[in-house]
Amino acid sequence: MGAVYENLIRSLLFKMNPEQAHERGRHALMTLVRIPMACRLLQCCLQVKEDKPVQLFGLEFKNRVGLAAGMDKDGEFPRAVEALGFGHSEVGTVTPEGQPGNPSPRLFRHPEDNALVNRMGFNNKGAAAMQARLAKQYPKGKRGMPVGVNIGKAKVTPLEDAVEDYLTGFRVLADQADYFTVNISSPNTEGLRDLQGAQYLRTLLSALQEENEKLARKLGREKHPMLLKIAPDLSFPEIDAILEVLLDLGYDGIIATNTTIARPPNFSGETTGGWSGGAFMRQRSNVIINYIYRATAGRLPIVGVGGVDSPESAGEKMDAGASMVQLYTGWVYRGPSLARDIAKALKAHGEHWI
Repeated sequence: MGAVYENLIRSLLFKMNPEQAHERGRHALMTLVRIPMACRLLQCCLQVKEDKPVQLFGLEFKNRVGLAAGMDKDGEFPRAVEALGFGHSEVGTVTPEGQPGNPSPRLFRHPEDNALVNRMGFNNKGAAAMQARLAKQYPKGKRGMPVGVNIGKAKVTPLEDAVEDYLTGFRVLADQADYFTVNISSPNTEGLRDLQGAQYLRTLLSALQEENEKLARKLGREKHPMLLKIAPDLSFPEIDAILEVLLDLGYDGIIATNTTIARPPNFSGETTGGWSGGAFMRQRSNVIINYIYRATAGRLPIVGVGGVDSPESAGEKMDAGASMVQLYTGWVYRGPSLARDIAKALKAHGEHWI
């Protein structure tokens, strides 16, 4: 399947502009959701289950490969993602109300590097629309894999009011999220990365954890697992400060990393937007993952993201200290069987990574 995709389907998609190709892929996956028999058949062919379920954040995962946030911005096709062999899907980033994102063009390919540059800007239909869609099409308690919800702030919301945006996303989607990821690391919403700093970080993460605990007490159930997604452009002292807050507040994990504002040497192209995919991104995220693993002595589970496009690159993330991986750009370049290939390799390797 991978060879057919790379030699035929990808060449057709790459004749379109990147966002048009993304929309074609999105509609194909939404169509697949409406054909249950096709989903079941694909799942039989592509789903890899570990010998024992992967236990992380209080959740069970069939395998260690997830779809990163950004592909399914509105929770429209997690059932198709499961059918294509993933062990979990992270939907979003979602904001309290729908927003169009940044002006086009805002998505660019760099095939020579197996990379993308995006400056999408959290284009999505809003938290209520996502909640209704998940409840109808892939409801919590009746799904075959965990679905994480990646929450962010609206473009028009000032930083001093950002906490309420995140709380709104949490409240609206709490009944459908298996876990939440707090996204304060996208480079495409002006000022968002400032939330990673000391001025805002503890206030934001404390407010979310307090709301999480309040809801758990009210409903008499466990808290939602809470993760933070960070940028690959932070210094080690900045990472240390973030880790201190996460451990103090009892956060369940960290996703390392989002896209980077850096560019490979001698690159000439888009100077704004986040770079994802390829060796440049893979190396940057691996350094961050390994630093976090060593700094926390393995106490904080890490989801490794960035340049995962093969079993070998996924293995590098695990060797660096990740507990599981997510991919996005690699799926664009390698095709629908990539999740199966990686999950199969990670299963064969076993748990002895570090």
